[in-house]
Amino acid sequence: MRRLAAAIGYAPNSIYNAIGDLDQVVLRVNARTLDRLHGALAASLREWAGPHENALALADAYLAFVAEDPRIWSLVFEHVVAPDVAFPDWYAAALSRPIGLVDGALAPLIPDAEERRQAVATLWAGLHGLASLSTSSKLAVLTPEPPRNLARLLVRRFLGADRA
Repeated sequence: MRRLAAAIGYAPNSIYNAIGDLDQVVLRVNARTLDRLHGALAASLREWAGPHENALALADAYLAFVAEDPRIWSLVFEHVVAPDVAFPDWYAAALSRPIGLVDGALAPLIPDAEERRQAVATLWAGLHGLASLSTSSKLAVLTPEPPRNLARLLVRRFLGADRA
């Protein structure tokens, strides 16, 4: 909290008084990160494109977003709140916006809502793994292939799309 306060020119107590504990501060930062992700993903979608093309565009946008600032993105997944603390509604809403874009893009390909929810989670996890390995420079241990190529392969194979 002290480093955050110093970075923004506030006293740590001011942050605690305005927002709450460290978990609340991190959740607020993460919600802003998710809003930025939503913007990046939305900008990648094209009305005229088919669902396979939009799925590939979303994968590209996700990898680019993570690569832009991997440390701030990792905070979304690495910070763990106490198990008995529920996410606030405003945080759940921030998380649902980018997920909703992916869900909408996959809807023409996967009409069943429950299967689509699982597909979104599976693709997101796979892409996150690629992005994490790439930004930590550990992907090269597995393959010299660029992460974008691997992400596009993952999406194409998962969705049964022709090579694009």
